[in-house]
Amino acid sequence: MDEKNKLLTIGQFAAMHGIHKKTLMWYDEIGLFQPAVINPDNGYRFYSYRQSPVLETILLLRELDVSIREIRDFMKSRSAGSLKCLLEEKMKDLDRQITHLQAVRTTLCTHHQNMATLLTMDLSEISIIEKEERCLVTVAVSKDISFEEKVELITAETEKYHLGRLHDASYGSMIPVSSLQTGNYDDYSGLFIEIPFLAYKNGLHITPGGSYLRAFHKGDWSGIPKRYREILAYAGQHDLVPYGFSYETGINETVIDRIEDYIVQIEIPVSNYARTDTALSLDPLLPAHSPRKETA
Repeated sequence: MDEKNKLLTIGQFAAMHGIHKKTLMWYDEIGLFQPAVINPDNGYRFYSYRQSPVLETILLLRELDVSIREIRDFMKSRSAGSLKCLLEEKMKDLDRQITHLQAVRTTLCTHHQNMATLLTMDLSEISIIEKEERCLVTVAVSKDISFEEKVELITAETEKYHLGRLHDASYGSMIPVSSLQTGNYDDYSGLFIEIPFLAYKNGLHITPGGSYLRAFHKGDWSGIPKRYREILAYAGQHDLVPYGFSYETGINETVIDRIEDYIVQIEIPVSNYARTDTALSLDPLLPAHSPRKETA
């Protein structure tokens, strides 16, 4: 007798597929997947090895969150074409879930890095770091826009990118370096949104790759002008030329209750005096270009 035609008990068949026999009993009761044979004397269910591919298809679809109704409809008239269409639809859903989970992981990594920074940071320090080019969504703002209006602008912009939650992205403020250099420390021209895995396209703001000055400010915003004066003085002492924008990001919002404990991370791209001939964009809705690299 062909081995594939041999019958298996419900327990054996369930164990072979890594499920509980009650699942097979339920599938039988709802008419989704019936046993090959039912003993008329005692009602025991028996399954054929040849039924395995069909059950595995059902289990795969259930793992993809396909509803019982959808699976039942598919089983009534299953074909290569109908399965292909069903799997294509579920692969798109799965791709969206993967993208969301990747975004969540990136957010978690950012929070983790921020917490590590909090535990080791020296608030008085100004350092030079290297950063890669980033792609940002920006929202233009002015002094006349209220906080409520800013929230509405951010919400409207993030909705364009189908974010599941606000914390799937990072947010911050932008102020032109030209404003800082003339003492206009409250001349914020834009809010930025950093969305993980956002592909480049026209209209997005590109932060330059290269050297940045990084500093921190603790407390409310009234003390930020003093911190910026310190940063600009540091740049001058080290023959560095700030350009483009200063990018401000809150790094401890999730673990504080008082504005006095709020810490802002400030990052400003810089070049040395030999690289000051580059045209830099000051429009927050247009790409900012990095300085031209010198060849050795």
